[in-house]
Amino acid sequence: MQRLRGSVYLKDGAIAADELTPCGRHKQAEDTRSWHVLAVDEEDQVRGCLRYLEERDTSRFEDLWISNTALARCPVWGGRFRRSVELERARARQRQVSFGEVGGWVVAEDRRCSVEALRIILATYALLELLGGCLGLATATVRHGSAGILRRIGLGSLVVDGQEVPPYYDSRYRCQMEALRFDSAFPNAKYRIAIQELCSLLTTAPVICRARVETRWPDAIEGVATPVLHRPMMPAIRGFLARPQPAIADLLQPVAG
Repeated sequence: MQRLRGSVYLKDGAIAADELTPCGRHKQAEDTRSWHVLAVDEEDQVRGCLRYLEERDTSRFEDLWISNTALARCPVWGGRFRRSVELERARARQRQVSFGEVGGWVVAEDRRCSVEALRIILATYALLELLGGCLGLATATVRHGSAGILRRIGLGSLVVDGQEVPPYYDSRYRCQMEALRFDSAFPNAKYRIAIQELCSLLTTAPVICRARVETRWPDAIEGVATPVLHRPMMPAIRGFLARPQPAIADLLQPVAG
């Protein structure tokens, strides 16, 4: 997963070669604390990934991953951006659901014009619903139409004082970015059936922990103390993604990358 992310980011110019490990991995500190939705092919090669970092118990804005973005340091929008994030955190507490951030969304170049990118996001929605629901944030690049795809699925702009938080340029990743909000309970209605079917499939998917111990969803969800590394595309899910069932195939239209 880190190798795929590293190769894609490097080719896109989002990172420099010296930001990778000697073996080409793009390692980030939050990886070990996050859930990861992976798309693998028939040879078990990772072809897409997306990370979810739960931050429900994070007390300070400065400790959130999104506080490291260029927007948070903007002299014009930084303060209003912070207030918009705090509003989302308050809504999550009021709803008694988790608050978290998604990022690291990468799809192999030869899969960008397929439904693979969409499936990874829908599987993440399903994961979040299985975990009890989530209000959260995502930072998305305008590159390859990523932000536009997320908006079509149900994400939207952060709003504060009646104004939408605007796109911004992130010098770290060398591209235009958008900070978006999402509610796992309210995706675009077009994809509800697909997400419901993915929820059902994920309940029987193995969960791979950092200790490399496989378990099943009921055990993983009940009493879990720390995030685990999740691989939702073991045999049952892999077969589903390779050959969508009719009800889902009708909804998963190719997405331009």
